[in-house]
Amino acid sequence: MKMTFIGATHEVTGSCTYIEACGKKFLVDFGMQQGEDIFENVQVPVSPSNIDFVLLTHAHIDHSGLLPLLYAGGFQGEIYATEATSNLCSVMLRDSAHIQEFEAEWRSRKAARRGEPDYEPLYTMDDAIGAIELFVPHRYEQEFEVCEGIKVLFRDAGHLLGSSSILLTITENGITKTIAFSGDIGNTYQPLIRDPQYIEAADYVVMESTYGNRIHDRPTDYTASLARVLQETFDRGGSVIIPSFAVGRTQEMLYFIRHIKSEGLVSRHDGFPVYVDSPLANEATEIFISNRESCYDEEALSFVRQGINPISFDDLIRTVSSDDSRAINDDPRPKVIISASGMCEAGRIKHHLKHNLWKKENTILFVGYQAGNTLGRALVDGAKRVKLFGETVKVAAKIMQLPGISGHADMNGLLAWAKSIKGVQRFFINHGEATGSESFAQRLRDELGAEVYVPYSGAEFDIAENVVTIDAEPIPIPKKRNSANFSITYSDLVAASDRLAALIRDSDGRTNADMRQLTEAIHKLCDEWKLP
Repeated sequence: MKMTFIGATHEVTGSCTYIEACGKKFLVDFGMQQGEDIFENVQVPVSPSNIDFVLLTHAHIDHSGLLPLLYAGGFQGEIYATEATSNLCSVMLRDSAHIQEFEAEWRSRKAARRGEPDYEPLYTMDDAIGAIELFVPHRYEQEFEVCEGIKVLFRDAGHLLGSSSILLTITENGITKTIAFSGDIGNTYQPLIRDPQYIEAADYVVMESTYGNRIHDRPTDYTASLARVLQETFDRGGSVIIPSFAVGRTQEMLYFIRHIKSEGLVSRHDGFPVYVDSPLANEATEIFISNRESCYDEEALSFVRQGINPISFDDLIRTVSSDDSRAINDDPRPKVIISASGMCEAGRIKHHLKHNLWKKENTILFVGYQAGNTLGRALVDGAKRVKLFGETVKVAAKIMQLPGISGHADMNGLLAWAKSIKGVQRFFINHGEATGSESFAQRLRDELGAEVYVPYSGAEFDIAENVVTIDAEPIPIPKKRNSANFSITYSDLVAASDRLAALIRDSDGRTNADMRQLTEAIHKLCDEWKLP
């Protein structure tokens, strides 16, 4: 019995754990890195064709996004997940493949003009479809045997429709060990989905720490907080643009807005349109509706029993085509635009930002986590200018975050989940920024007297003997230089140089004295900075 930590070690995304037991080799999650990659990850130690199966906690791309790559490499085993996760992955992995192919085509066109080779996508639509066909759906709370000696149970993690914690029971050579994989633990009192369900007992716990050192500043009323943002923005003639994760967060926002409209919480703007501009979000919304009986909480189900769709309302406009998407910004009315991606890294949201960031009457409202080195994080951190499609755009719109709208448990929620588990011999903390992981690990030591290990990629653990056999060292990745969205000062410097170049071009016709004065000023500046 051996467990190797591959991804999301001292980082938030790219979850992956490799296990060898009972003659099988398998993965728990195989996610894509999103945002800034801080540390180098080791490779899975066997080829994809030698992986027997995958256990998947939930559909988010940072947990599932590399499954098509696994298939492309020769993987033909089963992918075990909940029913709703299987349904969501059927659209999310195809959407991810579309993005891979689109970006490779765009980069190849640019490369061709430079006489360089074509770019290859990370994986193709065929790879995504091949991976989707390997899913084997299971219900919550129904333990099943993968093979002799390995049993699995999915428990509702309350993070996303279909999200699960996994209780893995391994019996080998007369030794039985249970490992609880938290997946992403949900926040309590979220709309639509149930609160996270606890696990009673386990020998080892592999646990996330996204908010391991933070407490959510939850507003007393989500709906009232959102209504205030809408009212203030509409009153000044602006629109509210919400970069939103297509799966989960978009459906929650629709739930809040339905309530706002039904209760008349925004005045003088009756019938304001709400655009959901994301084909993926629209497909995911249908999956939410079809899985309502197994995943909705009691409040949402009470609406369903009254014949009310809790995530639909009048004046909701779902756009599909690119032409419909472009037309949204021609609508002069104060409106809400919900578009993916949630961190502004890809998708149609970038077009809406290009059209709306520079207008001071608008509000850009962030309602989810913004990973480091993403455009969303740059805007939240106060960027004055950003690059969109090669163009520098001034940030004049009001940038806001709605606190408390988080799909992740905060530090207190994580502690409550951990404290519920009896008999834990060791905790492993992953899926969190380095400070969050280490801080939460110390809280577990202080409050539970627990044995806690925070692995780096490549760390290995002997499950039967409860021994860390390889204590891996971190391998930092050198930071990229001159990234315009994330080095705002550098962007300002480039903008200043453009102004200087324009000044020089426009100097023809000035007096000789003026041109000499400008020349001397430039030479003086270069001398001060020791430039040639």
